[in-house]
Parts: sequence; C-alpha cells; structure tokens
Amino acid sequence: MATDSPSSPLAHASGTFQLGGEQTIHRLGYGAMQLTGEGIFGEPKDPDECRRVLQRAVELGVDFIDTADSYGPEVSERLIGEALHPYADGVVIATKAGLTRPGPSDWRPVGREGYLLQQLELSLRRLKVEQIDLWQLHRIDPATPAAEQFKVLRDVQESGKVKYVGLSEVSVADLEAALSAGVKVATVQNIYNLVNRQHDDVLEACEERGIGFIPWFPMAAGHLASGDGPLKAIADDHDATPSQLALAWLLRRSPVMLPIPGTSTVAHLEQNLAAATLELTDDEFAALDEAGRAAA
Repeated sequence: MATDSPSSPLAHASGTFQLGGEQTIHRLGYGAMQLTGEGIFGEPKDPDECRRVLQRAVELGVDFIDTADSYGPEVSERLIGEALHPYADGVVIATKAGLTRPGPSDWRPVGREGYLLQQLELSLRRLKVEQIDLWQLHRIDPATPAAEQFKVLRDVQESGKVKYVGLSEVSVADLEAALSAGVKVATVQNIYNLVNRQHDDVLEACEERGIGFIPWFPMAAGHLASGDGPLKAIADDHDATPSQLALAWLLRRSPVMLPIPGTSTVAHLEQNLAAATLELTDDEFAALDEAGRAAA
C-alpha cells in the first residue's frame, strides 16, 4: 500500500456516518491524545510537528478530530485551536470533560456539575469556538450521582453551547440510563480493537440506535501482528502494516464504527489514514475476526 506523500483525501475512502443523525463525517478520524508529553502530560517534544499533523489530517480528508480537556491537560485542545482555527467547513472537533490529571498517567474522575460546566467554558476558550461540536462525558464519576452528570449533558445541549453529546467507557446499562434520562447520546467512546471485544454488547446497542461508536486504542493487535499469524500474513498480501489492517478490520466491523487513530508525526498519520483504502475480502475479515476472538 503506497503512503508516499499522498495528496488525495485518504480519509474519504472510509465512508461516512451521520453524527446525531444529521451531520455527515468520514468514519476514519484522528485522535489527538498523543499531542502531549509522556504519560499524556505536559507539552509535546515537537509542538510544531504536532501542528503539522493536525493540518495534514484535514488536508487528507479527516473531518472528525477527537480530544479532551485532560490531554496535557489543556495542551491538546490548545494546539488544535492554534493549528486549525478558523476551522474548515464540515470539520467536527470533539472533546471531553470529567477526568482530572494530578500527574503523568494519572486519571481521576470528577463529575460534579460545577466542575463540568467550568471545564466546558475552558474548552470553548481553548478551541476558540462558541459551540462545541461534540462534548463527551469522559467518565461517569461514581462519587457523583449519575443523574447530576446526565443533567449537565442535557442542559449544555439545550443551551446551545454544545451541538451533540456523548459518553465514554460505559456499559449498556449506563447507556440506557442516560437515554432514559433524556440525554440525546450521539456517540459512545469505549476501548475496542481486534483483540479486545469486551464491549461487543455496547457496540451492538449503538448499532440498534444509530449511535456512533468511537473505539479508543483501535490499533492494538497483540501477538497477532508478529510472526506468521493471520494478521501479518494478510497485511503482507495487501502490502500493508498490521496496524493498517487492524484499522481496516474495525471499519469493516460495523457501519457505526468511528476509529480515531492517533500519532504525533505526519509520516505515521499518513500511514494510518491509508488504511481507509484497504479492502478486506469476506474470507480475510472472517479470518481476522476469528483470530481476534481467539486471542482476546
């Protein structure tokens, strides 16, 4: 699979999804978590390259960029605002609130209404917008009543400060509780990849309701990517990398799947987006699906 200096909108080959049943986005997006320091904390080693990554992503057809106030914290959102504002027509910037960062690799949920509303205002400021396209509750805080957190999602959407709302790392029961509370859930973001299917039931619930499913850690493939396993063999047949194949499998897995592979280099970004052009046969998809389940 050729990835040398692509000029075509690679992401467009991934197909489209109607976010909130209204707004068309291409299904292969970009996750901006890695535009930070080690442990997703502090400044990146090369902020100029991070800005180039964001700009190149849009050039190559990415119109769904996912970040969070806790990435850095604040760093990822700030870089997006610096690199991309004013945003091109149709580009959706999704962010999250609900996790605090005492230090590197340390994530602690806070879901109090006042805190979430404060973080929303700060995200609006850093992203340089008057409305967040998609605002996600990063975690449901077990120390705060879920009803209070769901009320915030309803209120900010009704106020117009947020266009669409989503949830992250939730169960089917959590999703149903939010829907029952009147939250118009547009997306769910849970860990999901070829070898981690613990949220198959959540994915199926999203399919039934037309809710976008954003898999984080999307390119993990474990030992399937090494040696003479099926992932490596099929990747070789397509002149592709195992990571590209893992992304292609996700795109084939469900029409509501919205992978957001992340990186901090332009070369790796272009390689990831080239996965949108990779077409798996039915037999290849089935072989990968079976191998992934066996390795889970």
